[in-house]
Amino acid sequence: MEKTVHPFRIGIAPISWVNDDIPGLGDHYTQDQVLSEMAELGYVATEMGRLFSQDPPSLRAKLNQYGIELASKFIGVLFSDRSRLEEELKTFRSWAEYLHDMGCKYAIVCEMGGSMHWDPRRAPEEKTIQRLTDSEWESLVDGLHRAAHICQELGMKLVYHFHAGTVVETAEEIDRLMELTDPNLVHLLYDTGHALYGGYDPVELLHRYADRIQYVHLKDIRHDVLEQVRREQLDFRTAVLRGMFTVPGDGCIDFVPIFSKLIEMGYNGWIIVEAEQDPAVAHPYTYAKMAKEYIDRLVHHLLAAQKR
Repeated sequence: MEKTVHPFRIGIAPISWVNDDIPGLGDHYTQDQVLSEMAELGYVATEMGRLFSQDPPSLRAKLNQYGIELASKFIGVLFSDRSRLEEELKTFRSWAEYLHDMGCKYAIVCEMGGSMHWDPRRAPEEKTIQRLTDSEWESLVDGLHRAAHICQELGMKLVYHFHAGTVVETAEEIDRLMELTDPNLVHLLYDTGHALYGGYDPVELLHRYADRIQYVHLKDIRHDVLEQVRREQLDFRTAVLRGMFTVPGDGCIDFVPIFSKLIEMGYNGWIIVEAEQDPAVAHPYTYAKMAKEYIDRLVHHLLAAQKR
């Protein structure tokens, strides 16, 4: 497929094919099939996923083969646990050095402490979020600042990914994180789907923190499923399997004001399509194609309207 020319660098995460959050989804897909389909559709970047080689020379060669860049990797941390902070920072540094070796300019970080599914200290059957205490917030902020300094040493930026099912999920928690962290150190990963899930209007969030946003994840939400998730108080993984998330243009989020603002901002960071769906239900290539065509069409119309 011919690549459409516009000011945005559009990539897609491998999670549409092989899900890192829900083991078993998409296990039959290979690295080559996923990368070849991304390239065919005109995507220019991806993020690290469990199907990709963790050996930098091998992964670089494979990405180069398909003309795809590695934009970043999601790094889950337990910075809120003061007793584990030093060890967590060592692990973070190793991943940051890996990303630097791969030519990445951003490290994506997300606090897993107290989370619904990803806190290794909690029992698997616990389906609620254990909110942070004030002292745990202090430890989290300290860890983020120190991790950001590691990124700066490597010529990279740290971007925080607020995420459903974690302790930075709601509008109040996102605002608190932004208030407590140094804007010169901790940047924001703007995720449209997780914003709406957490009760933050995506357009309002974009306008409020435009100067903090250095990385973008685009996903859409099926409103009827979101209402069902809220009504039945379903956990995050169940929400994904019910089909709450989809690609931009296939749900209830209005992306016109979002892209209008990104154009106004002169945003030039990565925009990564990241729609967590069951690949057996939502065919990855079909939905990735739908997303790319929708984004290209929308941006083309907005830029054309600007010139009139």
